[in-house]
Amino acid sequence: MKKLEIIIRPEKLETLKAILVKNEYNGMTVTAAMGCGHQKTLADKSERETMEVNLLPKIHVMTVVLDEDMEEILTEIHEKLSTGNVGDGTVFVSEVIDVMRIRTGERGHKVL
Repeated sequence: MKKLEIIIRPEKLETLKAILVKNEYNGMTVTAAMGCGHQKTLADKSERETMEVNLLPKIHVMTVVLDEDMEEILTEIHEKLSTGNVGDGTVFVSEVIDVMRIRTGERGHKVL
């Protein structure tokens, strides 16, 4: 199993949800986030100071997928969420050793 931590533009959330549901993954955790990467900073110039603002609103989505589904999902994310501009986001992929449903104690891929 792989954990995908997907950082995207807020307006792309519905598209991402559709990709996951199409691939039969309904479980996800979504949080609002602020972040910066390679995008340029914006400067707010006043008479006395220049303040750099480089944190932009993002959405952080965490989900776990089966190994055999990961490549297809990553390909769809790239094809459907990319605008070709800096700030489109990032996907972090990590290994999941195990998962357990707290309510039943059930473990493994069945939980997904």
